[in-house]
Amino acid sequence: MGSPEFWGTLSPEYASCNGRNQSPINIEKTVRAELSPIEFKYTPGAYELVNNGHTLQVNFRQGSTIKIEGEEFALKQFHLHAPSENKIKGATFPMEAHLVHANSAGDLAVIGVMFKIGDANPTLEKAWDELPLLKGQTASIAGHFSANGLLPRSGEYYRFNGSLTTPPCSEGVRWFVMKESMTASHDQIEMFSAALGGHHNNRPVQPLHARLVLE
Repeated sequence: MGSPEFWGTLSPEYASCNGRNQSPINIEKTVRAELSPIEFKYTPGAYELVNNGHTLQVNFRQGSTIKIEGEEFALKQFHLHAPSENKIKGATFPMEAHLVHANSAGDLAVIGVMFKIGDANPTLEKAWDELPLLKGQTASIAGHFSANGLLPRSGEYYRFNGSLTTPPCSEGVRWFVMKESMTASHDQIEMFSAALGGHHNNRPVQPLHARLVLE
């Protein structure tokens, strides 16, 4: 895919990678606001784990949703970045999960969850049972599980407008980064990195420009 700073020059379809509303960001200065709670309705529905060479992605069947800002979004997949892509007050975390949702119009909403090193995460443990170690490999997930195990107890979050963090870097994505972090074991994070050839898969933080980060 090439170095992130050159993505915008690789193809006309990637022009948004040079846009002014790009993700990830460093969440530093925030504005207090009355944010509506995120209503999570996740059900078992994970069915496959894909190694696309850039990340490991767990795909979901229909049935899991969130409701936020008066709209319902369906969970499509979650994937991981190590180290984290977003930063919180300048701090980078060992890993970050992105839970990607779409509404009926195709608009995207991403839940970001930070992971510290600690106890193993049971949901990741289930996903890693049949880890595809090569780019392009896909593994079926036995014993379907929900994404509830990736969510912290606290529902507090940071809210900002951004983009996809890989080409085509499409903007107009609603981002919700959870304030409370989760844990994953050192081995789980190492297994993830090994499946990607040992390289980092985080895009550097992008300029905030005139955007506001709400909390």
